[in-house]
Amino acid sequence: MRLELTQADVAERIDVATEVYGRLERGGMLPSVQTLLKLCHELNVSSDELLGLAQLSPVNRVSEAPSPPAERPEIRRLLRSMRQLDPAHIKLLGLVAKALLRR
Repeated sequence: MRLELTQADVAERIDVATEVYGRLERGGMLPSVQTLLKLCHELNVSSDELLGLAQLSPVNRVSEAPSPPAERPEIRRLLRSMRQLDPAHIKLLGLVAKALLRR
């Protein structure tokens, strides 16, 4: 099952910077136990699988399902960008969105 998550999506879900998640993915650093557990939960895999100690198989899956992606990747990227805006710009963006919906 493909989750269709970007590095930024996973980083946000496990509460680390995108750059840090990229290093984790490339093997440039090891996660803390807490981060490893969050990663297992979000990717729906066991820690053994992530650490290469077990074969990837449905039998070894973590029983709890990961959080479902709320939106398409484009929407998630927009939301991440919007979180960095000040209130005035958010209001302006809302007006632009309403105008686009009226077209």
